[in-house]
Amino acid sequence: MNKFRENLLLVLMGGLALGLSYTPRQQSRAVKGIIKEWKRINWKELKAGIDYLYRLKYIDKKGVGYDIGDITITEKGRLKSLDCRLDNIKNNKEKWDGKWRMIAFDIPEKYRQGRDALRHKLIRIGFRELQESVFVAPYNCKEEIMLLVELFKLKKYVRFGILEYIDNENSLRRFYKIT
Repeated sequence: MNKFRENLLLVLMGGLALGLSYTPRQQSRAVKGIIKEWKRINWKELKAGIDYLYRLKYIDKKGVGYDIGDITITEKGRLKSLDCRLDNIKNNKEKWDGKWRMIAFDIPEKYRQGRDALRHKLIRIGFRELQESVFVAPYNCKEEIMLLVELFKLKKYVRFGILEYIDNENSLRRFYKIT
C-alpha cells in the first residue's frame, strides 16, 4: 500500500483513537494528529485513495462519485491501520527516554487466537519476552498497544506498565543497541 493510502487509513483510525480517549489531553493529541494529516491531503488523491480502500474492504462508504458521504472504517481496516502504526513504532528513531514499556497478560485459553495474535504483534514490532506473557521494549507506544488490546478485545486480561528500572537492563540495552 502506498504512503498516501496508509496515511488516509491512519487519519480514519485517528477518529477511533479519539473515541477511545479517556482524558482531554489524549483527545487533544488525537485531534491534532488528525488535523495535521488532513491538511496534507490532495483531494484528487483522496478520492482515489478512498476508492482503493473501499475495494480492499478497509472502509465502508455511503455516497456516490465525489460526494463521498459517510465513511466508516471496518474491522479489517482498523487492523491494517494499527499494523501501520505498529510498524512506525519500531522504525521511529527518537532518542530513548530511559524507560521500558512492559506488557503483561494472562489470557484464558478460550481467547487463544487473540492471545497468539497479540504475542505475534508484540514480537514483530520489537518487544522482547522477559518470561512467558511478559514483554518489554524501549519504545514509547502506550497508545498503539492499548488500541491493539482493544481491537483484540483483551483489555480485561492485559496490563501495561512503564518501568524506570529492570534488573537485566544491560542485556536489554545490548539487544536494542542502546548506549
